[in-house]
Amino acid sequence: MKTKKVIICDAIHKKGIDMLSSEADIEVYDAASLPKDELLDKIGEYDIAITRSSTPVNQAFLDKAKNLKAIVRAGVGVDNVDMEGCSKRGIIVMNVPTANTIAAVEMTMAHMLSCARSFPNANNHLKLDRIWKREKWYGIELFGKKLGVIGFGNIGSRVAIRAKAFGMDIVTYDPYIDPKKAIDLGVEYSENFDDILACDFITIHTPKNKETIDVISYKEIEKMKDGVRLINCARGGLYNEDALYDGLKSGKIAYAGIDVFVKEPATDNKLLDLENISVTPHLGANTYESQEKIATQAASQAISAARGSSYPNALNLPIDETKMPPFVKPYLELVQKMGSLAAQVNKAPVSTIKIVAEGDINEYLDSLLTFALVGALRESMGEQINYVNAEFVAKEKNIKTITETASKNSAYKNRVDLYLSTSKGTVEVSGTAFGDDMQRVVRFDGFSLDVEPKGKMIIFKNTDVPGVIGDIGTILAKNGINIADFRLGRDDKSQALAVILVDNTVSKEVLDALSKLEACISVSYVTL
Repeated sequence: MKTKKVIICDAIHKKGIDMLSSEADIEVYDAASLPKDELLDKIGEYDIAITRSSTPVNQAFLDKAKNLKAIVRAGVGVDNVDMEGCSKRGIIVMNVPTANTIAAVEMTMAHMLSCARSFPNANNHLKLDRIWKREKWYGIELFGKKLGVIGFGNIGSRVAIRAKAFGMDIVTYDPYIDPKKAIDLGVEYSENFDDILACDFITIHTPKNKETIDVISYKEIEKMKDGVRLINCARGGLYNEDALYDGLKSGKIAYAGIDVFVKEPATDNKLLDLENISVTPHLGANTYESQEKIATQAASQAISAARGSSYPNALNLPIDETKMPPFVKPYLELVQKMGSLAAQVNKAPVSTIKIVAEGDINEYLDSLLTFALVGALRESMGEQINYVNAEFVAKEKNIKTITETASKNSAYKNRVDLYLSTSKGTVEVSGTAFGDDMQRVVRFDGFSLDVEPKGKMIIFKNTDVPGVIGDIGTILAKNGINIADFRLGRDDKSQALAVILVDNTVSKEVLDALSKLEACISVSYVTL
């Protein structure tokens, strides 16, 4: 029996170390206390690494990790892991996404109660200042108040259940869930974000991505009721910190409970200067129970990876080019981008994903489907979706998956068609690849195009009348948005579709201005 070597780069609970040490075919080395430069000298000897946030898995790390087959990130976030670098080297990256769920839920409730009753302030006033002044610390009750929950996944839904036990009324906003999930729990589901902004308390539980960064900023705070209370125990940057500071300082926001910051450690963050905020140093997962779960789950995954039996919660899927023709890889990357594009345009719970392949690529339909699912579902699920669990998650969410082989009837040697259906309709995207790295979207919802699926793009569908291109250009120029490329398709129904590649981020205000053009049928903003 060949022994596999596992190195623990950062501190984990002793139970995880004991699990690894008890396996006869696993040799484990706890290097958590080792200086990072010495760790790099050691890493080349090991097959599997367990890390946390203290070890940057960067180029320097990977250059030394000559024998590494897999990395287990003992936690959710993988911000410190060079995913692309790992994939290029064939290193599978796994995380532990659910072990800290209850800890994060209860931390949110703690901050919610602090927001209502100013417990940290009252504690400091008595304990540090030795002042007994009950009349200074009047709070409000949770009972009868309305709580807005942004994101209704594992954590958000559990927060809602606990808040209901306090007698709160709950409304949730999450365009990527089936509304029935909320309704079955006695929670109001809304497609209008303004319904969240009208609540007494607001808490957020979403991944951090382009759609959720600054989801609460100046404009949103201005719409809120006076005296609103905000909680963020998810990710720093979901609430714009400058807007949050101004709102707290003016009193528009009565109180905030914040566990996460844009830049951590946040010892010099100006939010700490305010009295009407309770802060904690990213303690969402810091319970003995969650640390034990994280360690044991990470150890279990490391053992499975060392034996090559499975890779639970894999976040990437290295392609072994020795076992796959070179032409396949660009199609796998392409179909994942196509899934992401379709999901960003058709924002609603996915009901069906269909993949149709033409040419030699049709021999890889199962792999194409997996990559398409990851692209489509990552928009709503973030790090929770991966190449290993994609099909299981699809079944769990009652997403129908279909794969078909098409007869050769186009000008392309290989072509892949993706159909993504939701309650809002079906989006169709077709793509092909030339050579090893030239990927193209060649059809979108019946319009022939030639677009590289990369970067920031506006997809604008309109009635085919004169002046539309000029109107679009005027609005973008007025908002300082530079056009990098403009691709146009037309159909036989007097409609046109423009895909506009831009250099700058497109705000909701710009999209609203475009949607108000008389010729506009629909407009979406996509980043790939």
